[in-house]
Amino acid sequence: MSQEVSTSQPNRPEIASRKREFSWRVAANLLISFKYAWNGVSYTFVTQRNFRIHLLIGALAISLGVLLHLQPIELAVISITIGLVLALEVLNTAIESVVDLTVKQTYHELAKIAKDCAAGAVLVTALAAVFVAGILLLPPLLVLLRAAL
Repeated sequence: MSQEVSTSQPNRPEIASRKREFSWRVAANLLISFKYAWNGVSYTFVTQRNFRIHLLIGALAISLGVLLHLQPIELAVISITIGLVLALEVLNTAIESVVDLTVKQTYHELAKIAKDCAAGAVLVTALAAVFVAGILLLPPLLVLLRAAL
């Protein structure tokens, strides 16, 4: 039987050999950790419209960069900014879920602040990504458009 979880108490093997039943248990190996991480990304993709929008725009930006023959370092910078936006969107989803779990279906001003700040972090990085992509993509795009006219 493969171990899927371990605990902080290695002297209790009966606990370590059980299937993962609770989220507080630690994954026993790297593959399972990746599985749980992928579950988080998948959940965000399925449930968050903005994540899908950011992913689509990011794919378009990378495709445009390849089409315009940007330098590898320029594509890397665009990719990193896209990755930051997507990562913060996943964190935003996690924060919103934890806040919702905590306050249930009631209003609390601190819950609003937490959710608004997490969304604000996504907005700041998305604007930065648009700025970076604009700086790197617009000049060669304008050259291409002038050549076509």
